[in-house]
Amino acid sequence: MKTEPEKPLFIPLNSEHFIAFEKGQKRTEYRTNGPRWNEHTCRIGREVVLSFGYTKMRLRGTVVGFRVRKAHEIVNELTNRERETLDTLPGPYACIEISELRPA
Repeated sequence: MKTEPEKPLFIPLNSEHFIAFEKGQKRTEYRTNGPRWNEHTCRIGREVVLSFGYTKMRLRGTVVGFRVRKAHEIVNELTNRERETLDTLPGPYACIEISELRPA
């Protein structure tokens, strides 16, 4: 029985975060932990496609780390924009570490 290869994890980003990943200034993406973002969907070794919104500008990488953390544990790691969003999103947070970025 032939199994289909796993699709890359698709992560749309705003311009600030996409550029930070592109420049190597950001390695971790934070999302609310749940059905879409969890230890199964964000497993270490899974390929990732980072997208500038839903445009064709893309980067490919690999999940190299994953942790579920509470807001007070990550607040100092966040950009100002991420901190502003933190209060509007329920926790806990999926912290997805991505490396080996290359153009898609």
